[in-house]
Amino acid sequence: MEFNWRSPIVTRLAILVFTIFALAFVMVDTDQNILLALCLLGAAAFQIMQLVKLIESPSVSNQASLIDQIKFDELTASFRSTSQDENVLRLLRELNEAFNKVKQARREKDSEYQFFKNIVQHVGIGILTFKKDGAIQIMNNAAKRLLRKERADHIGDLREVSEQLVEAFLKLKTGGRELVRLKAGDETVQLSVFAIELTLRSEEVKLISMNNIQSELEEKEMEAWQNLVRVLTHEIMNSVTPISSLAGIVEEELARKLGSGILAMQKEEAEDMHLSVQTISKRSAGLIKFVKEFRSLTHIPKPKLMQVAIKPLLDELALLHKKELADNSIGIAVSTEPETMTVMADKMLIEQVLINLIKNAIQAFGEKTDKKITLTAQQNETGNVIISVKDNGTGIEPEALEKIFIPFFSTKKTGSGIGLSLSRQIMRQHEGNIAVKSVLGEGTEFILRFG
Repeated sequence: MEFNWRSPIVTRLAILVFTIFALAFVMVDTDQNILLALCLLGAAAFQIMQLVKLIESPSVSNQASLIDQIKFDELTASFRSTSQDENVLRLLRELNEAFNKVKQARREKDSEYQFFKNIVQHVGIGILTFKKDGAIQIMNNAAKRLLRKERADHIGDLREVSEQLVEAFLKLKTGGRELVRLKAGDETVQLSVFAIELTLRSEEVKLISMNNIQSELEEKEMEAWQNLVRVLTHEIMNSVTPISSLAGIVEEELARKLGSGILAMQKEEAEDMHLSVQTISKRSAGLIKFVKEFRSLTHIPKPKLMQVAIKPLLDELALLHKKELADNSIGIAVSTEPETMTVMADKMLIEQVLINLIKNAIQAFGEKTDKKITLTAQQNETGNVIISVKDNGTGIEPEALEKIFIPFFSTKKTGSGIGLSLSRQIMRQHEGNIAVKSVLGEGTEFILRFG
């Protein structure tokens, strides 16, 4: 560090040295005046006092304090002085003003940091950042919910959640996007993963955003099917309705002529014609009924929500199917924990869903013995109501399991393929969902989750 020759300390030291030399010269020369020696001694003492005062003055000690505070990043003190020197006072005022500005800037910075930290933690999209060595810096609440992981220090800790997901995190570059299917508990979700590579303090960091688009995919899929159903019902109804009407008229006319016995054709021929037209009428009526069932997919009433006691509901459904269960030698068990559990729902619509699931379970046993259906209700870790319909039947083929909620798809020869699709729509209107898990030879479980 360059020495400051203009410092007042240097001046004081120079005067003090000169005074001491003069005093020594006077004391050595005995011919000199004693009074002069005493004056020089007093001057030396005065210079020493001034030098000590200067060294301990606020301008020096406060400079040391300033350096220490900057060094340790603790800008808390303020500078005061009893000095009457205007230069010293001005310096202290400027230092205090500068420190106040720095402290204000620090408070604003800390406030902004907490603000953005809260945004990151509470935003609905999952956010994950990790360094080049895999160390995780941020994993917000949405990411924890999506990954079902409360804590992870390294990207490798997420391999137990999904190997495919971790590989996507590692390989994606800036602007890269990938869809990853993630098994989360009993349900499968579709994640849209987006990556950005950043540099923070000369270190590479990758930011991953994750969004569960399963609901959007299901909504688009259902919207497409609904549009298809509307077109089909419109065209089929326009064609079948007049056919059915005309067939009915012809049937009535032939019936009248057959009754009167006045015919221009043989009676046997007329009877054959009557039977043919009668068949056309029945088939047309059946086709209209079939189309009306499919039309129900696009006309689900809006739920009228109220508090529904779950245990009485499940008990009623078990009693409703008592005879059918007994005829098929199927046992049924109902379990609710707690027994006073309620849910906000449309009772009629939820009954429709559960009846459909119970009927599917009744038909799921094949040649198996010891048949049993279990209806259970409980609350998950977040307090949401879960209702399960489980059987120990033959199970569902894995290929069919992914398609059972698609309209018109059915694993049964006589099924219409709309029951489960209708159930999914009803659950979505309740801000919930329906999931399924099945093992061949062991059985199937349908799970209703209410939001």
